Amino acid sequence: MLTTVLIVVIALIALLLASSVKMVQQYQKGVVLRFGRLLPEVRQPGLQLLVPVADRMVKVPVQTIVLDVPPQGAITKDNVTLSVDAVVYFRVTDPVKAVVNVENYLGAISQVARTSLRSVIGRADLDTMLSDREQVNNELRAVIDTPTDDWGVSVDRVEIKDIALPESMRRAMAHQAEAERDRRARVISADGEFEASRRLSDAARVMADTPGALQLRLLQTVSDVASENNSTLVMPLPVELLRFFENPTGEKGAADTTPSTSTPAIAEPTPPTPPSAPPVLRSARVGRPEPVDGDGVDR
Repeated sequence: MLTTVLIVVIALIALLLASSVKMVQQYQKGVVLRFGRLLPEVRQPGLQLLVPVADRMVKVPVQTIVLDVPPQGAITKDNVTLSVDAVVYFRVTDPVKAVVNVENYLGAISQVARTSLRSVIGRADLDTMLSDREQVNNELRAVIDTPTDDWGVSVDRVEIKDIALPESMRRAMAHQAEAERDRRARVISADGEFEASRRLSDAARVMADTPGALQLRLLQTVSDVASENNSTLVMPLPVELLRFFENPTGEKGAADTTPSTSTPAIAEPTPPTPPSAPPVLRSARVGRPEPVDGDGVDR
């Protein structure tokens, strides 16, 4: 009987000793409460001895924690409905505040991140959300980090992962982007035409000052055509020859088409045409014919 009691006492002592020894990992800090009162010393990584029954230690990780914020539906400043999700990177800088000042710092930061995300979206317009995410991320980090200072938590980074747009808004943005690309293409084409016309004008002036340049250009064209191994034969004609044939033709055409400035001749009146003799009338009678005089008139 005594042996049994001794064994029980030894087992209880072993359990008490086992419960008084705690191991703190390298990525953790230990906060000890003795009879419910906070001890000022924070336990560092390693084996830590506690007073059995009196002490209770809470291990707080000091690693960077990644918190996924679920998609939040909100309306932007320009009345566009969006669904945005984000991710928050934070870590505990003061384990005592994380244990004493807030019941569950993970749940608290999650709720603050959701409400802050909706608030920031409501203050920004759609173009800012799509084109300037860095500004939105910095503003969101500042909003989330403000209440977490009292919790011993520091927010390192906040990033927006995805922005879900309505299908109608996506089609409208696609049409807008297509129109913008079309406008840029037209502007670039017009600039190219303008630059080409200026270069051609400069080349024409150089060739006008140096007639031999035009002949060299024609010979270069012949060389380019001959290099293609085709049966086309190009015979350039000097421009002066074309002008030689053009001048007489132009003068003749001008003489024909020039209106006369001399006084028009007055046409003589045409004598009237005498009236013709009346037709010979003959009467046809039944029976005997009427006598006819020598002048051909019936009597």
